[in-house]
Amino acid sequence: MISDWQIVPLGEFLTQRKEFFIIDDFARYKRARVQSHGKGIVLRDEIEGAEIKTKKQQAARTGEFLVAEIDAKVGGFGIVPPELDGAVVSSHYFLFEVNENKCSKDWLDWFVRYNSLEEQVKAQGSTNYAAIRPSHVLNFEIPLPTLNEQRRIVERVKTLAAYATKAKSLREEAVIEIDALTDSILGNLLDENKSNWTYGVMPEFADVNPSRKGQITLKGEDLVSFVPMRAVDDITGTIARAEPRPYQEVSKGYTWFQDGDVIFAKITPCMENGKSAIAKNLINGIAFGSTEFHVLRPSNKVLAEWLYILARSKQFRNDAAAHFKGTAGQQRVPQSFLDNKVIPVPPLDEQRRIVAYLDSVQARLASLRELQSATGEELSALLPSILDNAFKGAL
Repeated sequence: MISDWQIVPLGEFLTQRKEFFIIDDFARYKRARVQSHGKGIVLRDEIEGAEIKTKKQQAARTGEFLVAEIDAKVGGFGIVPPELDGAVVSSHYFLFEVNENKCSKDWLDWFVRYNSLEEQVKAQGSTNYAAIRPSHVLNFEIPLPTLNEQRRIVERVKTLAAYATKAKSLREEAVIEIDALTDSILGNLLDENKSNWTYGVMPEFADVNPSRKGQITLKGEDLVSFVPMRAVDDITGTIARAEPRPYQEVSKGYTWFQDGDVIFAKITPCMENGKSAIAKNLINGIAFGSTEFHVLRPSNKVLAEWLYILARSKQFRNDAAAHFKGTAGQQRVPQSFLDNKVIPVPPLDEQRRIVAYLDSVQARLASLRELQSATGEELSALLPSILDNAFKGAL
């Protein structure tokens, strides 16, 4: 029972190991790096000893608890994995041996993965360079059930984690399948140059970045949807988490679009990742969003879904990349690319048939995404809720 759990300082089962050695210039070393927010220890790089300037270093051991002196404030701690046994870390890391007669390494590992120590670190109340010392770490507290209970919960969490990983893998496979299918269709279309298809520049089939002059009759306090770049889901091509905003608040300085328009990112790397969507269910049918969106408003010759397929395709994105303008990291697809981009447009019936087929593949992706989300939520809620309840109940 949770009520039977103890709240103990980490010093109950952690012992600092402070052993240094001198780097051999002629040896090769792995160096470890601690990820923030309890996401674990990973390989930083492999390097020749001669390239390591500070010759006095520490060697981490499998199963030790590693804490970054500076990054502990952002969850920079975790258990050293087997593949990093012997990896080099500097004196700005603290290494602790775990007494598994009291606390399972897996229990501690899962506990810190969910930021349950991060709040205690922040509670130190200091942002100084050396705010976190080994003594602070040993005084942080953790809920500690019996070893059998620790093992039981950890096994459950591991099962969920494996399930979530599998779902994520299947989802990624579905994304690859969709992209490959789209690329194959468009590639074949361009190669075959079908006689019943129309080919022309984008403005023949869609209004590119249409002006809103004379098209909006809303008043200042009327609500519209506000769509920042982060609100567009890269995978499903939907607008999620749109915010209601008064028209007068966003009417200047933002890109506008309406229900039925296709939007896609013009800035790298968002554009390269296929960040695009068909606008639907907007408040009052109108939205304002990031100025880094291009907008395509389909004519009666083309479906919005077809334009979306084109904009998402690897071929389209590769062509756009060849026309990027701007400095590195801030490159954009210019409107001139869209004004001159030749696109294939089949008859409307054939557009509908192709879109319907791709929708069936997309449905598979959606189901996998839902599975992953549900599993992830269960996994995310299980251990933190138990630990939080135990911790709060004991104070």
